Amino acid sequence: MKTVEDIHLLVNSSLEQLNWEKEPQGLYAPIAYTLSLGGKRVRPALTLMACNLYTDELDKAIRPALAIEVFHNFTLLHDDIMDKATLRRGKPTVHLKWNDNTAILSGDVMQIAAYILISEAPAPVLKPVLNLFSRTAVEICEGQQYDMEFELRDDVSTDEYLEMIRLKTAVLLGCALKTGALTGGADQEDADNLYAFGEQIGIAFQLMDDILDVYGDEKTFGKKIGGDILSNKKTYLLLQAIRLAEGATARQLADLLNGSVSGSQDKIRQVTAIYDKLGVRKIAEDAMDVYYKRALSHLDLVKVENSRKEVLNQLARNLMNRKD
Repeated sequence: MKTVEDIHLLVNSSLEQLNWEKEPQGLYAPIAYTLSLGGKRVRPALTLMACNLYTDELDKAIRPALAIEVFHNFTLLHDDIMDKATLRRGKPTVHLKWNDNTAILSGDVMQIAAYILISEAPAPVLKPVLNLFSRTAVEICEGQQYDMEFELRDDVSTDEYLEMIRLKTAVLLGCALKTGALTGGADQEDADNLYAFGEQIGIAFQLMDDILDVYGDEKTFGKKIGGDILSNKKTYLLLQAIRLAEGATARQLADLLNGSVSGSQDKIRQVTAIYDKLGVRKIAEDAMDVYYKRALSHLDLVKVENSRKEVLNQLARNLMNRKD
């Protein structure tokens, strides 16, 4: 059984073997740059960990694992354009370092490369793995569309928001785990429970991301703190604040969202103060804990020895205790 450290070493060494030294470099250099920025490599690690529950032969799961990581990074290139983000993992985003057109085209190539990699899944499970991957790709686009539409709406509910982050973020974690499980030889019940584990931990992960955007440390978070506040992004914290605010507090929050405060740092300070007053950080942390526990309940149902599931338990704990 591989350790978490073993898995991450295998993922990183396999990613380094992907060849982006091609022409035209204006197309491929941004891809190499994106993948060189690092990150936790959670998704490919989950694929290999799920496979490792059933077999110690992980070679057959490596290419599908890389497919999921390349696809994830492709979505980040396009997301950063839509969000006008300037930093990704503490470094300039591709559209800023190059330009929007380059980020779009390099992202397109990454998506195609991901499909080439996923097509190398073992023949007996290729069809279900490919169908899952394609369905997940569509769901991520659906989630992104909801996210953009929410920017134009004033009536977004927390339930709608949770469904959006399930689609935009959580389903890819579920896909990673189910892909690894199927590749490793899991039965359908186990594969479905591992998918649900990933989906629920993914929702918890995104709620943590919302919290860190306000309360995190910019040096470790890798993005500017308060970016969601400045862009009036509909996050779980903001939606809870809108729901709970009354009287003068509600009017102050509405004024802040309508742009009455000119200084960006002042807006972040005032909105954060409202969050503190209304206790929305605690509400978000409690919701995150609910999804975390649901995730663990699905992992408990997976029919392998508990000792083999410890790496997934450890990774889930690490995700919920992150500062970046």
